[in-house]
Amino acid sequence: MANHKATKKDVRQAAKRRERNKYYGKTTRNAIRDLKAAKGNEASEQLPGVASMIDKLAKRGVIHKNKAANLKSKLAKRVATAK
Repeated sequence: MANHKATKKDVRQAAKRRERNKYYGKTTRNAIRDLKAAKGNEASEQLPGVASMIDKLAKRGVIHKNKAANLKSKLAKRVATAK
C-alpha cells in the first residue's frame, strides 16, 4: 500500500463501500429466497419490493443491469405461475 494520504483514504473508502455492497447484496439475495418460498398472494405482494431492491443493486453497480433484468423477469414469471 502506498504511503500517500489520499491513497490511504481511498483504501478506507473502498473497504466501507465493499462492506455496504456486500450487505445490500446479501439482503437482496435473502429477499429473493423468501420470495421463491412464498406462496400465491403473499409472493405477488413481495414482488415489487424485491424488484426495487434488485434495481437499486443495478443502479449502485453491485450487479449488472442485464442481470437485474433477468432476475426480475424470472421472479415475475415464477410468481405468475405460482398463482
